[in-house]
Amino acid sequence: MLKIKILQAVLAGLTFLLGLLSNLVLRLQKQSQKPQKQQKLLQIKSELDSSSSSSTEMMVVDDDDMYGLSWRLAMETNNNVRPWKTIPLRCYKHVENYMIGGQYEHDMNLIVDEIMFYASQITLSTSTTTTTHQDAWVLDVDDTCISNIPYYKAKRFGCDPFDSAMFKAWINQGMCPANPVVLRLFKTLIEKGFKVFLVTGRYEGTLAKITTDNLHNQGFIGYQRLILRSMKYKGQSAVKYKSSIRKEIEEEGYRIWGNVGDQWTDLQGECLGNRTFKIPNPMYCIS
Repeated sequence: MLKIKILQAVLAGLTFLLGLLSNLVLRLQKQSQKPQKQQKLLQIKSELDSSSSSSTEMMVVDDDDMYGLSWRLAMETNNNVRPWKTIPLRCYKHVENYMIGGQYEHDMNLIVDEIMFYASQITLSTSTTTTTHQDAWVLDVDDTCISNIPYYKAKRFGCDPFDSAMFKAWINQGMCPANPVVLRLFKTLIEKGFKVFLVTGRYEGTLAKITTDNLHNQGFIGYQRLILRSMKYKGQSAVKYKSSIRKEIEEEGYRIWGNVGDQWTDLQGECLGNRTFKIPNPMYCIS
């Protein structure tokens, strides 16, 4: 009987010890899981913060692109933006993507297709008498016939202030590439029989030869005349200067059917021609 009681006491003691051991193991497990849970919570929080930051950055980028699109639209349509010297810095990526990402070329092709359709509807004069006007077309040169995109790419597409000395040095290299879309228009106008005048604000005394050579090397051959700014027009605004040139062309007996330029100042003033066509250029503004 005594042995049974001793055995029962031993079993009770072992049961108590097992209970203590089980509780200890459970506590240790909970303590080991707590840092893991905290680490997991911290990881989730970090991911949420990162996602929120990325979303904010994306919203900022999207806002800048939307602003750039609105700014460019206002600038291109009816000259709704006041005269400016540099493009807004927040428009830099938008303008860069526009000029070299394919949209600029797409827009140019659409505009030139419309110009060519208009030109195809014109019946040219056949008489050479002095009472009959000769059929003419006026094209601007810089960033119309030939492009300065390589230069402006290094100037953040107009974010950097204009440097006349550096720009003149670029021009003097004679490396302005043809705007292929306008070259297509030019050749079509020549083939149809229009007398094409190229009118530029470049100065005749210093840039006549390099401009002539650059145009010739890029395929602009067969135009009626290249007209550069002479000292007679030094200091005049672009509008007044180009108006005077167009007036002289008309006084020579030409009828200007079309006038194409990348600046609003190409298309304002007097003797504008029968129709004017603005092609895009968000990189700079000549007032």
